[in-house]
Amino acid sequence: MDITLSLHCTVSGRSSLRIEETGAHGRLSVDGVTGLQYCVKDDLIEVIEFSPALPSTALLGLLAGQFCQNSQTQSIQVKVPCDEQAGIQFVREGLFDDLLAVTPSGIILSCARQTFWQHSALWLTAPASGNRAIRYRLQDGKRHPIRPPIAQGEVYRRFIPALQSTFSLRTVDISRDLEAFNRWMNLENVAYFWEQAGTAQEHTLYLQQMLDDPRVHPLIGCYDDEPFAYFEVYWCKEDRIAPFYDVQDYDRGWHVVIGESKHQGLGKLRGWFRSLMHYMFLDDPRTQRILGEPRIDHTRQIDFLKSQGYGHLKNIQLAHKEAALLRLERESFFDEHRL
Repeated sequence: MDITLSLHCTVSGRSSLRIEETGAHGRLSVDGVTGLQYCVKDDLIEVIEFSPALPSTALLGLLAGQFCQNSQTQSIQVKVPCDEQAGIQFVREGLFDDLLAVTPSGIILSCARQTFWQHSALWLTAPASGNRAIRYRLQDGKRHPIRPPIAQGEVYRRFIPALQSTFSLRTVDISRDLEAFNRWMNLENVAYFWEQAGTAQEHTLYLQQMLDDPRVHPLIGCYDDEPFAYFEVYWCKEDRIAPFYDVQDYDRGWHVVIGESKHQGLGKLRGWFRSLMHYMFLDDPRTQRILGEPRIDHTRQIDFLKSQGYGHLKNIQLAHKEAALLRLERESFFDEHRL
């Protein structure tokens, strides 16, 4: 097995993390320098050598080598040649769930699958919305948290082993994305549901409005850096759906356009969908629920959302459509659905 990942380290910024395994033995390198060597013994990963200069988040690489390659793995134990205080630090940093044992040769820690996938260091490629302190504002009669400005460029990247492909999200760049966006919005099936068919000039204005709206984060989805979709991720507290349910401060919703037909297969659908949900939950740990509001006659999308853990709350009447209001819970997503 040979895996290359991008790792966000608090001290050193982004680093390239590489895992190489031969049989039961492996090594983990950061930016080309071997940081640790290990062996796998049944359900235990035993670290043989551990460089003190290695950022603690690099231990996520050991977990990634198991969790990313086998979606059925529920938990992993790791033995590290460190003392008890280091183990406590690893747990407090969210890398592991429990310090199971302290032995003369090191400490044994455990990590559940749900914990691993909720750590952002391997997936987010820009500062998260959750870094912003909680402060409120009153706008148009609605009290909601002040939202951070959206990040420019890429914000999320994940290699999907089942597809042997990398999914990524980046913020819309009008000069770069207008042609594709204009073409996608004028596709017959997209125009029917979005009602946004128009000229390049009209779409320039539309995208600029989205970029200027602190409620919305307009994104381009890519497979292997090839754009194929447009997403709008939004904060529900300030949105038109807020009056229709018990909205919470950090609930998020989303809209999607799949513009390139070659990426519409079921495998790619599951790949981008689970990655998009993953991104929204990682971007702010305070987000406990994600909402969807497809048109009531978009039965294919509604059925798919239900198959992915969304519950159908009710049907609602918005100004421009009758919609099904559906909700995905954080706990359900990480407990029941494989990334």
